[in-house]
Amino acid sequence: MSLEARIRELAERHKRLDAAIAAELKHPAGDEVRIHELKRKKLRIKDEITQLQTGPA
Repeated sequence: MSLEARIRELAERHKRLDAAIAAELKHPAGDEVRIHELKRKKLRIKDEITQLQTGPA
């Protein structure tokens, strides 16, 4: 898989997590643990995208 393809895949997963978080927040009794876990996954993906875009440190 090329670097660009990996970044696109991660960006798509990031968008899906964002949508899942928004959907969970719309529920009056949203599951805070689930929201927190989704946000952590989203942040890990964002970090990986940033690392791939900037190259090795």
